[in-house]
Amino acid sequence: MGVSGLIVQLLNGLAGASSLFLVAAGLSLIFGVTRIVNFAHGSFYMLGIYVAYTLAEKLGGGLWFWPALLIAALAVGVFGALVEVLLLRRIYRAPELFQLLATFALVLVIKDAALWLWGPEDLLGPRAPGLARSVELLGRQFPSYDLFLIVVGPAVLGALWLLLTRTRWGTLVRAATQDREMVGALGVNQAWLFTGVFALGAMLAGFGGALQLPREPANLGLDLLTIGDAFVVVVVGGMGSIPGAYVAALLIAEIKALCVGLGTVELFGIAFSFSKLTLVAEFLVMAVVLVVRPWGLLGRAQGVSRNSAPPEAPLRPADATLKLGGALLLGLLVLLPLLASQSPYVTVLAIDLLTAALFAASLHFIMGPAGMHSFGHAAYFGLGAYGAALLVLRFGLPMEASLLVAPLVAAAGALVFGWFCVRLSGVYLAMLTLAFAQIVWSISFQWDDFTGGSNGLTGVWPAAWLADKRAYYYLTLFFVAGGVLLLRRALFSPFGYALRAGRDSPLRADAIGIDVKRLQWVAFIVAAVFAGLAGALFAFSKGSISPDSMAVGKSVDGLVMVLLGGLQTLAGPVVGAVSFTWLQDSVARNTDYWRALLGGIVLILVLAFPQGIAGFVGWASAHVGRRWAEAHPTKT
Repeated sequence: MGVSGLIVQLLNGLAGASSLFLVAAGLSLIFGVTRIVNFAHGSFYMLGIYVAYTLAEKLGGGLWFWPALLIAALAVGVFGALVEVLLLRRIYRAPELFQLLATFALVLVIKDAALWLWGPEDLLGPRAPGLARSVELLGRQFPSYDLFLIVVGPAVLGALWLLLTRTRWGTLVRAATQDREMVGALGVNQAWLFTGVFALGAMLAGFGGALQLPREPANLGLDLLTIGDAFVVVVVGGMGSIPGAYVAALLIAEIKALCVGLGTVELFGIAFSFSKLTLVAEFLVMAVVLVVRPWGLLGRAQGVSRNSAPPEAPLRPADATLKLGGALLLGLLVLLPLLASQSPYVTVLAIDLLTAALFAASLHFIMGPAGMHSFGHAAYFGLGAYGAALLVLRFGLPMEASLLVAPLVAAAGALVFGWFCVRLSGVYLAMLTLAFAQIVWSISFQWDDFTGGSNGLTGVWPAAWLADKRAYYYLTLFFVAGGVLLLRRALFSPFGYALRAGRDSPLRADAIGIDVKRLQWVAFIVAAVFAGLAGALFAFSKGSISPDSMAVGKSVDGLVMVLLGGLQTLAGPVVGAVSFTWLQDSVARNTDYWRALLGGIVLILVLAFPQGIAGFVGWASAHVGRRWAEAHPTKT
């Protein structure tokens, strides 16, 4: 690539950075003030490009193209305000992760609404009037519209700086970012301040999407694709830093543009494809930045919290009633293949429910007692699944041996990744887990000769004596029940109590001699072992494995399961996994718009049971018990 080609690629990067910055700036504003990790922010971007497409068509094209972009951004801003008033305002006092669950449910609803309104086809918008041609730069053609986008980014950055530093509203926003409780104590109407900030953030995302109308088609996959990139930019730049978001957007966009420009390069006789790095470049950047500077490029270092977790009731061993209920449930599961002998699909679904339960229980092990939030737990599920498949297909191991060794492959990944992750906390920890998961996903997706690439691996069948689904069901039940019980037992051991102490008060735990980071590292590895076991069981049950098993969607599913069941209860992940997987299967088989229905059900559950399903059942049973005791006092 010559000098002219290098400059053109750098200009391409600048053009791509503008829309990325708009989305990230809105996300950073929303998080800074409301403390909500808005998973639906990518949906606002998607709506922006769809609404702009519709307006450009309805208004007749031509010069109406430009008002269509602005009206689309304003419409998305108004929609964002309605979302904040009708939904998010009701859950501000809920734990942050439940707010994340609500915004994820909103993603599902918006996606199916877009499917109903605009259909499944990609929609390519018109060219921008006046900027439809290209200009010659250093002997190469460069789109005029991209030059316009290069100007938009700094212009919006300057406008945001003036808004936040030269207006009273901006002063209140900056004050709320630093201490929103004090802002409320001074008499500021926080509700409307939050609404205004959320509307502005949504409008910026919608504007970023609308600006992409001449460059890329509107499609239903833009929401998840965009939110991943936006999260990376916000974290790399520093949470709450608008200039940091712009610097990070420039850095990531330029690196990806250079990777495309370099193409395939031969190094020391080995052909290396830089273009393939575009799938994971932003996550590589984020991993490096978080390891070197954990609070981002322009962010502020976080102090050590003296009480990082809300008070919770102590863990209590199962009483006689719970033990009896568990025994009855296990007995029912043992009898299930016999009771459902006329419906083989029930056995297949039960295997899926069991593997999901073990996966969710392993994630809960580090999220609940350890207090470490992971957005990339699917990496260990996928490592276990691919480990089992590769041991059988590439190394010729028996299925039984592969099933036992595969969790160690996941443990090896956690041994490396966990060492870096436990040195961070909060959102930064969660995003680093996501970065490592995306790196693993990229390797499995592109290593065609070893992992099968995007097609995955097939022919991963269990041994002959397990060919009958009922036999394989009993094997799965044995490992899942044993895994869940072992995880539960670990939480009642000295290791489990020390882990909880390190979560609730790391300074006090350190003062009494507990090595908090080492305990968290060990917990990371333990959780990976059981997630890998779940992945191996899943691979043999399906007979194949693909990169989807470790994609972002799988990690999000795990989060939803844990939060839906209840983070503060030991039964929560199992209840959540069974509920979510069963709902997903049942709804998907009965309607084309299953995402919207599933999202609506999740929203109702979040609003009705903010402590999760199992948490609500535990609270309700305790409440009934107290009322019974009050109504029937013990006579002495």
